[in-house]
Amino acid sequence: MYRLTRAAARTAVRAAVGLTVAALALTACGSGSKGSSSTAGSGSNDKIKVGLITKTDTNPFFVKMKDGAQKAATANNVDLVTAAGKFDGDNASQITAIENMTAAGVKGILITPSDSKAIVPAIAKARAKGVMVIALDSPTDPQSATDALFATDNLKAGELIGAYAKAAMAGKRAKIATLDLAPGVAVGQQRHDGFLKGFGISAGDKSIVCSQDTGGDQAKGQTAMENCLQKASDLNVVYTINEPAALGAYTALKAKGREKDVLIVSVDGGCTGTQAVKDGKIAATSQQYPLKMAEDGIKAVADYAKGGAKAAGYTDTGVTLITDKPQTGVDAKDTTYGLANCWG
Repeated sequence: MYRLTRAAARTAVRAAVGLTVAALALTACGSGSKGSSSTAGSGSNDKIKVGLITKTDTNPFFVKMKDGAQKAATANNVDLVTAAGKFDGDNASQITAIENMTAAGVKGILITPSDSKAIVPAIAKARAKGVMVIALDSPTDPQSATDALFATDNLKAGELIGAYAKAAMAGKRAKIATLDLAPGVAVGQQRHDGFLKGFGISAGDKSIVCSQDTGGDQAKGQTAMENCLQKASDLNVVYTINEPAALGAYTALKAKGREKDVLIVSVDGGCTGTQAVKDGKIAATSQQYPLKMAEDGIKAVADYAKGGAKAAGYTDTGVTLITDKPQTGVDAKDTTYGLANCWG
């Protein structure tokens, strides 16, 4: 009788310990994770999740945007989930990222669309499930496909360098090469159209002697410039979609001994590109501010998730012409300002 009672007691103790451990485990599961968003649980106390999808994770512009988003996420006490395309124009990877983030329970998604039209159906599905979607840097087509847009006025960015190039040519006959982005990307079209407007010409103007797509890549920019020099060796103005393409163009021109007599203008305002303006490789660039885009976007989602109004419409995050050779009638700041406000 004594042995049976003792055995029973031991069994009861084990059962009690098991119940205590189980109760502690359940309590831990319901407490919410304070770690990264990729490991956050689904309890009621979990942080708000916000997604950021960039075109790539290698371009310094998007690297700085991600930095800004992480800084803002910390400041607003939200978890950040990130994804990127494998290359500029990789729409398929962005679609997958939207689907994965929606399934993970994000409250909002910030996206720099690689294909302004093709991404729209995936965004529509996310919004139908209650996810707020904000485009950064580049609008969707139509712009109303997202709840809001936080971006540079890319048409204005193009206009600034177009007007600068026109003034810098001082009445000389222009022979222009345009090194563009890729078909179907709104930001590339807006900058291109803005440049033409600022220069005072229209698409198809006879002063445009060559047009090539570069994907915003330096190596492709060099190849495009080489192709244009073969087609029109006496070209004297080069518009580029961004500074990597501009530096590729400069390399090709230097190889031909033309780097001193061809005017290169660009858009972005990264630290490498702004330094290239200071060094005389690029005449002028329109500087934009990816850090502000990301910070404003994260704050908008956090405010909405915490009971605030949903962001809507377009927010201009600013653009400034940077050059050390200012032209009359074109507002600009020098590279001292540009380097103090650059990114990358």
